[in-house]
Amino acid sequence: MEQERPLQGKAVRFLIVGVGNTLIDFSIFGLLIHVGLTALLANLVAWLIAVVFSYVANANWSFERRVRHLPALLRFVASGALVSLLVSSLAVGVLTGFIGLWPAKIAGTIVAAILNFVAARWSIENKLAR
Repeated sequence: MEQERPLQGKAVRFLIVGVGNTLIDFSIFGLLIHVGLTALLANLVAWLIAVVFSYVANANWSFERRVRHLPALLRFVASGALVSLLVSSLAVGVLTGFIGLWPAKIAGTIVAAILNFVAARWSIENKLAR
C-alpha cells in the first residue's frame, strides 16, 4: 500500500498545478478577448478549460490517486471550481471599470486560489483537515 503524501507535499504540488492552471486560464482568456469575445464569456470559456486541467492534474498528481472520478469531479466543480468561477467573474465584472481588465482578472484569480486548496482537498480526497 502506498504511503500518503504529507499535506505540505500536496500543497506544493497543488501550487504547481495552480500555476499551470493560471497560465492556461490567462492564455485562453487573452486569446478570446483578442478575437472579440466579451470579458465574461471569455472568462467562462477559459475557466471551463482550465478547470478540466486542474481536476485531472490534482486528482492524479497533487492528491491521493485512489479516487472515484465522477463523485470527486462533481464535488470539485460544486465546491472549488464554481467558487473560483464566481470570484473570477465578479472580479472581472465589477473591478474592471475601476482597475482595468487584467488587474481585475488577476485579483479574482488570487482570491479564488486561496479558496481552492481546501475545496480541492475535500472534493478529491474527501478530507477537510489533517
